[in-house]
Amino acid sequence: MSIKNNNKMALILLVVVFVVPVIMAKFALEYNWFNKASTNRGELLDPTIVAADLLEDAEKKWHFLYIIPEQCDQACENAIYSVSQVKTAIGREADRVNAVFIATAKSDQSALEKIAGLSDTQVLHKEQENVNKVFKDVPVNAIFIADTLNNIVLKYPNTPDEEQAIMDSRDMLADMKKLLKLSRIG
Repeated sequence: MSIKNNNKMALILLVVVFVVPVIMAKFALEYNWFNKASTNRGELLDPTIVAADLLEDAEKKWHFLYIIPEQCDQACENAIYSVSQVKTAIGREADRVNAVFIATAKSDQSALEKIAGLSDTQVLHKEQENVNKVFKDVPVNAIFIADTLNNIVLKYPNTPDEEQAIMDSRDMLADMKKLLKLSRIG
């Protein structure tokens, strides 16, 4: 084999080793050949919901947020329990998190009495119009996580099934711990 052939082979090998992977990566990104990974377990809201009108009276912390409905069914009771338990399960970072329940004039009074008996929770009384304005495109029958700037970023389903509610609580806890680890504020 001549030196000229060796040089050609080296050049071809160089192109194959360095250029082809770059071209393949470009095609993979352009044509979505892979699943984009996300590590959050709740539904990421994009765009986020600006909830400054609802949370203006709340402390500047991360928030678990739940809107008390007119009729508190099993799903509502599971949500109230989940929010209070996850807040407690945060552990040493619990002082950075707030469990906030939004009540309107039509909210179920028995649910509000139950919340009053819980420790480390806050009930904010708001007008129904304010709630409707903030959640204009998103149903409120869910549990939400809001950041320290009062932007709602994650949503978790509200379910009447107790076993599923426990699983959803674990997801909320995992996401909140991750947010607290990554966040320096709140």
